[in-house]
Amino acid sequence: MEASAVLRPQTRSRADLWSPKPRSITEVRVARRIWSGVCIDVTQCWGRGESCNLLGYEGETRLWALLEEAGGAHCEARFRENQPSPVSYTPRNMHFAPAGMAAWGYSADLGYIRDATLVFDFDDLEARWEERFDAQLAAVPRWRFADDDLWNLTRQLASAVGDPDPTSQLYGDGLVTAILARFARGSSSAQAKNQGLARWQLRRVLEFLDAQFPKPVQLSSLASLTGLSQAHFARAFKASTGCAPYQWQLRSRIDRAKALMLQTSDSLDDIAAATGFADAAHFGRTFRRMAGTTPAHWRLSHKR
Repeated sequence: MEASAVLRPQTRSRADLWSPKPRSITEVRVARRIWSGVCIDVTQCWGRGESCNLLGYEGETRLWALLEEAGGAHCEARFRENQPSPVSYTPRNMHFAPAGMAAWGYSADLGYIRDATLVFDFDDLEARWEERFDAQLAAVPRWRFADDDLWNLTRQLASAVGDPDPTSQLYGDGLVTAILARFARGSSSAQAKNQGLARWQLRRVLEFLDAQFPKPVQLSSLASLTGLSQAHFARAFKASTGCAPYQWQLRSRIDRAKALMLQTSDSLDDIAAATGFADAAHFGRTFRRMAGTTPAHWRLSHKR
């Protein structure tokens, strides 16, 4: 989590809101993380019977996505407790609500729900991005809408909430940037679309990544080195290198691991620790995904 990110006191998770738990709720778990000033809460909820409870965060502008549901009946978000949603059910449905608007989650027969809530502070984000957002966005609610690209980005972000890997910082920052890009407006976005970094900018960023290896690095730190906004930097870096910053960082870690396997007799556990992986198993899974084989087999086949 970003040390500099501060949530307002009213930004309570649903676990806090539902304490004590409503009768229809048997268990609730919440995982929280903050990337680039955006808070995401991933909530798992188990229950039984008919359920209609506040989803919380009414003091915040937020995006809600239904990630998974099982058993019972479909869940729907309502803006009136006793008034069914006027929009028919669609899989992977989402809603967007401005600050000051309450929302309820309803199910005729609750089983299991997993959802994600992204909390936005647009004033803070505009300062971070140095770009303007559509002023109408924060004022107009959208209920039960479907957007596969936005849903998939949110699902990927939710999956990274508990990931301790150093690269997950840049990975999450990049996903947040992509999510916010769907809301961003202004000429700077269009102008920067196909422009890469200047040579001095790219050199400074790569030197910083190398110096910080293998520690987590925030996208905002890289952007500040170039004098660009986070959104502009993310686009320019990919235009210059062909990959996102988190991909570059992960490839660098794998490349460093390959060098250690060739140049030393260190154990895979030691190499995993030196390159920022939690353990040899985590290192092995990532290495195989990227190199197409296990670290042990790669070492055996490449070492003289």
